Amino acid sequence: MSAVSGKDRITSSKGSIRGESLQVLVIGSGGREHAIVKKAASSSLVSEVHCAPGNAGIARQAVCHPVADSDIPGIVALARKTGAGLVVIGPEAPLCAGLADELAAAGFKVFGPGAAAAMLEGSKGFAKEVMLAAGVPTAGFARFAEYASARAHIAQISFPVVVKANGLAAGKGVMIATAMEEAEDALSRCFVERSFGDAGLDVLVEECLIGHECSVLALCDGDTIKPLEPAQDYKRIYDGDRGPNTGGMGCYSPVPRVPPGLVDEIIETVHRPVVAELKRRGIEFKGVLYAGLMLTAAGPKVLEFNTRFGDPETQAILPRLENDLVELMLACAEGALSEHELSWRQQRCVTVIMASAGYPRSSSKGDVIEGLDLDGGLPGVEVYHAGTAEADGKFVTAGGRVLAISALASNFRESRQKAYQAVAKVRFDGMQFRTDIAAEAAEDR
Repeated sequence: MSAVSGKDRITSSKGSIRGESLQVLVIGSGGREHAIVKKAASSSLVSEVHCAPGNAGIARQAVCHPVADSDIPGIVALARKTGAGLVVIGPEAPLCAGLADELAAAGFKVFGPGAAAAMLEGSKGFAKEVMLAAGVPTAGFARFAEYASARAHIAQISFPVVVKANGLAAGKGVMIATAMEEAEDALSRCFVERSFGDAGLDVLVEECLIGHECSVLALCDGDTIKPLEPAQDYKRIYDGDRGPNTGGMGCYSPVPRVPPGLVDEIIETVHRPVVAELKRRGIEFKGVLYAGLMLTAAGPKVLEFNTRFGDPETQAILPRLENDLVELMLACAEGALSEHELSWRQQRCVTVIMASAGYPRSSSKGDVIEGLDLDGGLPGVEVYHAGTAEADGKFVTAGGRVLAISALASNFRESRQKAYQAVAKVRFDGMQFRTDIAAEAAEDR
């Protein structure tokens, strides 16, 4: 990838001089990372983008390296080898494992919080503790470390209830129970079947909030907080929000029911108090603080926090961002976010996820994907690869969520139509996708 022409150098907010030959290293292998890679590749500050481990689609815009995102020493060594001027950490597991701390200790600029701050996502119990201390509105809850006490508690409260694995569960550890049988099944999956590994041996039982869900992500540099445009995610596998939870089957942005004034209110009542409470504890937050919210009759309440870009929210938000994403991420790493104002395209974006057979319980791998061009894309839309590989010169499935197809248009009706027209051109055995993504927003003209 050749350097993009423009200014020979740029002065950073810290006063240092950065040559226009920045090497960016993105950690991860999913659709979120593909969206970040595409934005980074278009930056005038960047000469080359690297990704570890990447996927078949990412390899069209970045140099991919066979280093797992769990291999912290390997990633630090790769950052040295590539001369990375910025390392962007996509997934939650390496953040919780302390990858950002190790990279920072080695002298690299990192976009992503340290392990102490990432515990907001790594432990739902810790997040609740921080919210209670900060006065952030959230659902009532109780926490349990064994089946019997959790079941006894549920038997004394009204349904529906929410059963959550405390630790990381790839977006699948949240189960809504409408009756005792479903609650017992959820507890059994955590404590007996151990469907979520150690993450499910500590469980939260929460009240079920009623309202509309939305996601509000914000960039943070330790002090300054800048909101991204809100997004609406779809967690359930089937139309009409039926079936088990997934990592996300689609998304749209912006969200008509979340006007700018409400976003500002959420930043002041959720993000800012949480960042301040962490700072009070000696923990600095740099990166993306993602609040999953329920808009209830009593106001917004937090369902969960993520400490990184969401997936598939990123694939619906970044196509609308007019700023240079690399410049913003560097500003977060350097504590200079206050010098930047975010700018957005007025177009609407709809993202549809195409998943493999068996998802979310399992996934089918090696199925040939037809309909994509040699670069893994389609005309008129953005195609982000999530679970793909290459075999015999063809794209094949390599995970549960395979592709994210994002379409921009002046209104949701047109962007939905464009997205689903593109989806119809792609084929692989057993493919699954929802047909109702952004249906409720299509009336927004």
